[in-house]
Amino acid sequence: MNYQMLVLDLDGTLTNSRKEITPATKQGLMEIQEAGKILVLASGRPINGVAPLAAQLHMERYGGYMLSFNGARITKCSTGELIYNRTIPPETIRPIWEYFREFPGLDVISYTDTCILSGICPNQYVEIESGINKMDVISVDDFPAALDFPVNKLLGAGEPELLEKLIPILKEKYHGLLSIYRSEPYFLEIMPQHVDKALSLQKLLNSMGLTAEEMICCGDGFNDLTMIEYAGLGVAMGNAQPLIKDSADYITASNDEDGILQVINHFMR
Repeated sequence: MNYQMLVLDLDGTLTNSRKEITPATKQGLMEIQEAGKILVLASGRPINGVAPLAAQLHMERYGGYMLSFNGARITKCSTGELIYNRTIPPETIRPIWEYFREFPGLDVISYTDTCILSGICPNQYVEIESGINKMDVISVDDFPAALDFPVNKLLGAGEPELLEKLIPILKEKYHGLLSIYRSEPYFLEIMPQHVDKALSLQKLLNSMGLTAEEMICCGDGFNDLTMIEYAGLGVAMGNAQPLIKDSADYITASNDEDGILQVINHFMR
């Protein structure tokens, strides 16, 4: 198969355990872009957490794309154009914030394109999110009023046992309206309904006149499952969750062993 598009999750896939792209993997990705292949970075991170890696790979020059917030937003690197943008209903933000305030120790955050907004009080888990995305945290007094822009995602952060108490309340209240799930024991993702990487990639492929059969998707985590199942070639990293490996067409080496370069050499040269 003549694959035209390579889609990569970031953490645990494109980057190694030090959150870096190795020189060998970077060289391989530069070469396939030079050859006209389309590179897509697909992550749960906000756009500012994806953009520095896209810049390292010069994706603005080659016409690559960024899927941020697990696919709620697709951005064309060369122009900054939004190809797809799903947002949370604005009327849900204030009541969600008020639910979080009933559980001292929890925080709820969202993102501008340059910083993280903390709705209550930053905790150690918000600092983890800040470090992953290299974004500063700004505390705001009236969180809903500060979110005066289209919001792709809210993130709850705190001790797992506190989140466990809040989750059923939010799921009952917003069933059918929002997608609410844990990405880590200490992170609660609050997303627009029916947002996932596969659905967003379908929108992107349609806009480009390509099919899923022409696409390779690589990942390691549960939020990569839909795109791995959807792709013409679904690839699990050697360090992937067992379910992801079971669902993949091919298992490559781990993210610390240049697993993406192995995919490039086997399927895109």
